[in-house]
Amino acid sequence: MVIYVRAGFLRVLTEEFAALKVKRAALVEDKVEAHSQGDLRENFGFKAAKDAIRAVDRKMDDLDRFYRRNTFIEVDPAAWLTKPTDFVQLGHVIQIEKQDVGVKQKHRFTFLVATYGETATDEESGLECLPHNSPLAAALLGLAVGKPTQVQLPAGPAVLTVLSIRNPTQTELDRLLAPIKAPEMEGEE
Repeated sequence: MVIYVRAGFLRVLTEEFAALKVKRAALVEDKVEAHSQGDLRENFGFKAAKDAIRAVDRKMDDLDRFYRRNTFIEVDPAAWLTKPTDFVQLGHVIQIEKQDVGVKQKHRFTFLVATYGETATDEESGLECLPHNSPLAAALLGLAVGKPTQVQLPAGPAVLTVLSIRNPTQTELDRLLAPIKAPEMEGEE
C-alpha cells in the first residue's frame, strides 16, 4: 500500500525504532541482573524484565512490519497551498454532501484531505483532517465538483457529492497539522 506522509515521517520512524532498541538493551541488562539474584521461580524482577522485553520486541516487530509492508511517499504540505483544484487531491479542502442510500437526510462535511495519521479538528472553523487512506477519502479522491457518485463505505452504500474544492490557507495548515510522530502500534501502553 502506498502511504503519503509528511516530510520527516521516515526519520521519526527510524528514531522510534532506534529508541526501542536502546530500551530493549536496558531491559536485557535488568533481566541479567535479576537472573543473578537466585531462584527464577520466585524472581519477579526476572519475570517482569522478560515480559517487558517481549512487549518491546512486539512493538519493534510491528514497526518493522509496518515499514516493510508499505511504500512511503513524503510530501510537503507547503505545496498544498497552490494545487490545481479541478478534482479532489491530497491536500485539498473539500466540502461534501453525503446521503446514505435509502435515506433522504443529507449531511455536509468540510475536510482537509491529509496525509497518513492526521486526525485533527480546527474548533474555530470546523475543518477536520481526513487521512487519505481512510475509506471516505479513498472514495473522494479524483472526484470533481457537482457530480453525485454512489460509493460503498464501511457503513453501507452512500451518494457523495463534492460541493467545493479549494486549497488550504497557511493558518489552517498551522492549526491542523500536528508534530510528526511514529504510528502507535497495537499493544502499546
